[in-house]
Amino acid sequence: MSSESSAVKNLEEVEKSSQLQDTYDEKFGLDSIDASNGDEALQLVGSQATERFSEEYNRKLRRKLDLVIPTISAAVYFSQYLDKTSLNYASIMGFPIVGQQYNLVSMAFYLGYLFWEFPTVYISQKLRLAKYLGGNIVVWGILLMLHASTDNFGAFFALRFLLGMCESCVAPCLILIISMFYKKDEQASRISWFYVMNGLTQVFGGFVAYGISFYSGKAIPPYKIVYILLGALAVVIGIIVLIWLPDSPVNARMLTKQERIAALERVRNDQGGTENKKFKKDQVIEALTDVRTWLVVLSTILTSIPNGALSNFSNIIIKSFGYTSKQTLILATPAGVIGSAMVLFCGWYSDKKGERMVPIVFALIPTIVGAAILIGLNGSANKGVLLFATYIIGTFGSALSTIYAYNASNTSGHTKKVTINAMTMATFSIGNIIGTEIFQPKDAPAYIPGKTAIMILLIVQLFVSFLLRYINVRLNKERKAKLAEETARRGWTEEDVQRERERHAFADLTDKQNIFFIYTC
Repeated sequence: MSSESSAVKNLEEVEKSSQLQDTYDEKFGLDSIDASNGDEALQLVGSQATERFSEEYNRKLRRKLDLVIPTISAAVYFSQYLDKTSLNYASIMGFPIVGQQYNLVSMAFYLGYLFWEFPTVYISQKLRLAKYLGGNIVVWGILLMLHASTDNFGAFFALRFLLGMCESCVAPCLILIISMFYKKDEQASRISWFYVMNGLTQVFGGFVAYGISFYSGKAIPPYKIVYILLGALAVVIGIIVLIWLPDSPVNARMLTKQERIAALERVRNDQGGTENKKFKKDQVIEALTDVRTWLVVLSTILTSIPNGALSNFSNIIIKSFGYTSKQTLILATPAGVIGSAMVLFCGWYSDKKGERMVPIVFALIPTIVGAAILIGLNGSANKGVLLFATYIIGTFGSALSTIYAYNASNTSGHTKKVTINAMTMATFSIGNIIGTEIFQPKDAPAYIPGKTAIMILLIVQLFVSFLLRYINVRLNKERKAKLAEETARRGWTEEDVQRERERHAFADLTDKQNIFFIYTC
């Protein structure tokens, strides 16, 4: 009886060990992969790499992609930021809405953005990504031109709300497209190439508004001309997106079949995946239970509150130094140049060093210093120093660009990606809604409480950035140890590890499910 009992006990231990191993394999994506749940890329390249491409071929392909994707993305962002900040220009060009109603009209854009963010990203998952984006751009161009048709607060509020709804899909769609076509060490710089338009539009828009401000005709107020011109530009850019921006490497008409295969093989080892039309509830749950998601959300709100304030009140602050409206439009433009330079530097550094959080720190420090100068020298006659402070205070804007790159490089699983992108952009809108209210009319013209809030929020963000970096470093160490353990247990060679890595690349596994996924710190 004792031998039978021992045999039964041994059998139970073997079964228990097998069950634990099955759970381990399932957790880290090492069980059999269901191709039917994988990315659309599997239809073109399969689960194993069958073609190899030279470095020279891949460089030429990347140049071809760079001529189209970042260029059109930059045009989209150029139009979006001009449209979004058109209210800032209109505010000193005879705009009829003032005081608290101006704050509410400014807020309406972000209310629409917030309301439609989650629906828009899940709708875009089911449709052709670039086509959905292009359609939204055409509609928002029409809405912007309609701003010239009214002088009524209610109508302006409604139009700004609808404008926010249409523009809510821009960043999530562009981040997904960049993450599908580019490797992790290329993504931050490509995102910076279109995000830099936020600063450049400040320069362009300032000069255009300056030129229009000399218009003395009575037929139409100057601010209405701004809305008509910017709306027409958006419609043109929307049509360009519909025709030329590719949805994914699988169906990119700009590429030959061999180039589409090469585009997918280029990004296979990054384990980021491409496009998947299936909504997966488990990936939503993982996104919501990942502590990094909430730290990204916190980072977004801490940097978006200053954005909401300064994007609508920066010209008003400069005018408060004693300048005329025309002088203000010109004097505001250097801030755009400095902000653009910081975006490009942070994008380059982020890819060059494989860092995401350190560039955010670089971007925040000048803003903190600028806010401190504006508070400390408030009311002084030192206009030059005050202007300098307004120029460096905008460098924080590149933090959001780096957060976009963080999401692109550190998230896998298509539904998880769109969920985190939606949460990021929803939080962006919440932060901007709050931001429009921290500069209250009663605090004009100095707005000391608002400037103090900006400084405190960004100091807190410095610590959050270092915490996020620490978590990713720790996760990579744990992932490396688990992969080494599994390699030894299974007796894998380097070729076996590479084969498994290729097999997992387009299986639509999340970053937590895929043992081969490496986080960018």
